[in-house]
Amino acid sequence: MSTLRKALPGFPLSGFDYRALVLPVFFVAFWALAHGVGWVDTRLIPSPLGVVKTAWGSIFAEDFLPGLWGSLYRDVSGFVIGGLFGVATGVALGLSRWLDAAFNPALNALKQISLFAWLPLITSWFGYDDGAKILFIAASTFYPVAVNTFEGVRGVTRQHLEVARVFRFSRTQLIFRLLLPAAAPRILTGLQMGLVFAWLATIGSEFLLANWGNGLGNIIIHGREALDVGLVIWGLIIVGIVGSLLNRLARRAESRLLGWRGTA
Repeated sequence: MSTLRKALPGFPLSGFDYRALVLPVFFVAFWALAHGVGWVDTRLIPSPLGVVKTAWGSIFAEDFLPGLWGSLYRDVSGFVIGGLFGVATGVALGLSRWLDAAFNPALNALKQISLFAWLPLITSWFGYDDGAKILFIAASTFYPVAVNTFEGVRGVTRQHLEVARVFRFSRTQLIFRLLLPAAAPRILTGLQMGLVFAWLATIGSEFLLANWGNGLGNIIIHGREALDVGLVIWGLIIVGIVGSLLNRLARRAESRLLGWRGTA
């Protein structure tokens, strides 16, 4: 195992702590026991082996890979768009007291509205295709990124700004050589939160805008329509696995990007 970790230093499963498997293994064992002794309705609840068989058939179905890539495409597209707008908005509000006073109250008010409440308006403008889903995902990503970027920029100390004045930094140099590096921990925290929100919005949009396109959410929808609990469980599992891998990749990228800071 140590050889595998050395061979794959950047792979998201390297350095995996296998104690994290204790709870899932216990749950599956209890599930198998409950199914075997009849504690659950075996006509409705499949055994773990039954879910494995369902998963095996689903993976080799012709719509699985297109659904996986469709979900990842929408997730990454919405995350990139929402992340860029979030960072730009956070930097602008953090730099300008006037912009902060003019726009922050409105943004705080809009933040209180559930993003799912915007779906009827989004679909009336953009329909039910990928554009509407990506817009919804981008909006879900925007708020955590913008808030954390704003707080990171506002957290830059006066001493840092004085150093920038001494070196006569231009506005561009001030942003890219001082503010963004200093605020990088908060920005990356916001991006990591935005990635989580983006994945939740990706699956949510596939449920609520399900009449167009492929996606992993369709596995759960098909299982629900067919009353196939095993397929529903497999859909939940694969959604959780992909989301966990995305989050682990984000943490790996954060540690690499902040490597210049060293250890405290």
